[in-house]
Amino acid sequence: MTKPEPGRRERTHDLAKERTQDRRRARGIGLEAEFLASVYLRVKGWRILARGYIAPGGEIDIVARRGDTLAFVEVKSRATLELALMSIDARKQLRISRAARSWIGRHGRKLDCNYRGDAVLLAPWRFPRHVAQAFELDL
Repeated sequence: MTKPEPGRRERTHDLAKERTQDRRRARGIGLEAEFLASVYLRVKGWRILARGYIAPGGEIDIVARRGDTLAFVEVKSRATLELALMSIDARKQLRISRAARSWIGRHGRKLDCNYRGDAVLLAPWRFPRHVAQAFELDL
């Protein structure tokens, strides 16, 4: 049987601790981005119905309504607005759609509106961009 390399256990612990800190930092950035996006949407006349809605198999950053449109909004913050839009891949769209079906099941039956998947994109030193119908919802 071989002996573990000296200090290996400490390095593994340090890496795990670093990953946890990275996740916390990313979560904090995400919460800040969601707050900024909700303020931006309010200024544009949207009424925020929910933030951070979690359902089995998915999550919706913001549920917002304006007129007869109900938008399930994904908020993305990246180095550029283009990278932010590209980060909403098919897997993410599926998770948002699952959560949207759950939200509609709990709240949407009372609403007579059109549903769509929007995005608010954020990047450093850039004005936020609201992309209507940024992705297709599978309802």
